[in-house]
Amino acid sequence: MMKNKLRTKRIVTAICLLVTVGILCIVSSMTVFASAGNEQTDPSNVLSITMSDGGNGEINGSLRILLTLTLISIAPILLIMMTSFTRIIIVLHFTRAALNTQTAPPNQVLVGLALILTFFIMEPTVQQINEQAYQPYEAGEIDFDEALERGVRPLREFMYPKTQVKDVELFMNISGQDWDGTNLESIPLSVLLPSFMLGELRMAFWIGFIIYVPFIVIDMVVASTLMSMGMMMLPPTTISMPFKILLFVLADGWNLVIKNLVESFYWYQ
Repeated sequence: MMKNKLRTKRIVTAICLLVTVGILCIVSSMTVFASAGNEQTDPSNVLSITMSDGGNGEINGSLRILLTLTLISIAPILLIMMTSFTRIIIVLHFTRAALNTQTAPPNQVLVGLALILTFFIMEPTVQQINEQAYQPYEAGEIDFDEALERGVRPLREFMYPKTQVKDVELFMNISGQDWDGTNLESIPLSVLLPSFMLGELRMAFWIGFIIYVPFIVIDMVVASTLMSMGMMMLPPTTISMPFKILLFVLADGWNLVIKNLVESFYWYQ
């Protein structure tokens, strides 16, 4: 019962907020009078509130703030689904798991490194969005719908080469839509996003498997050696971990992992 009341209260609050924003968007100018008790208006007590329709005439300041807050709330989802972040963070976690170092590097370091590499890889795409969509929209040369279309286009071009046809056909069949298999522009964004995510997960696990192979060999060698020496009560991971770290350092493992991980996004070009 309390949950239903709380849910109803939240819905009413959201509706009131939307109504308030709508009123602010419709009303362009209003004047508020602070009158004295004798009902005579003093010009010095007049408060004038004017909402200007500046910019390109498509969106005012209040609605701009509302859209900005909305974009900030969904920015993590966009970062994960439409960029290289997913593949990078999964491969880094596979690397740490293969080394069997538990919490070294910690999660904060891995996420920070993944964000830095994501910004590096996505810089050309972000630059295209800025030049083709954001700057013309701020200058009033295009409206909001055209700016949104131009902004999504570079992201679609980034996702197209990394999306497999079988994944697109899978989600097209699930949604009941037709696709000729050749026209990339006809792929809806609702289909392209899960198809891209599925391809990124597949590629990340392939790279993680390749990283795991040399460390599995070390585990097998150490386990066989301990069994031949009769030390079956000694955990093999305790002995193999220093050898894994030594091999990783001598081979300059972080350089190799990050280098090949970043280059994997340019194989399609």
